[in-house]
Amino acid sequence: MSLNSRRLIIGTLTTVTGEVDATNAARLETYLGQQIRPGEPLLLDLSGLTFLDSLGLYVLIRLNAALHEQGGALHLAAVHDTPARLLKLTGVWMTMNIHAGVQQAITSTQGERLHPQEPA
Repeated sequence: MSLNSRRLIIGTLTTVTGEVDATNAARLETYLGQQIRPGEPLLLDLSGLTFLDSLGLYVLIRLNAALHEQGGALHLAAVHDTPARLLKLTGVWMTMNIHAGVQQAITSTQGERLHPQEPA
């Protein structure tokens, strides 16, 4: 697994490539936790993610909850193949902000800036 992040005008874009499984899910969670900025979205480019196991899925679920608690949002972009199947089979696909590509995710976050959501 490789991770790379860059700041955007609003939020952070992190590219995750390779496989996320029991051997590196904790590293992913730690890294993504460091990218969180209260009130800002976190975008994950998963176009290069080839495998996601249940521990990786759990990281995404917890990250999504943490971002919502802090007034931000998680956006997943370009989810394909095995990771997409896992998200769909578990029902998580319907609970997340998922976009066809990075540009669509960025556009969506700009709309959040214009229309901030009230904390639940």
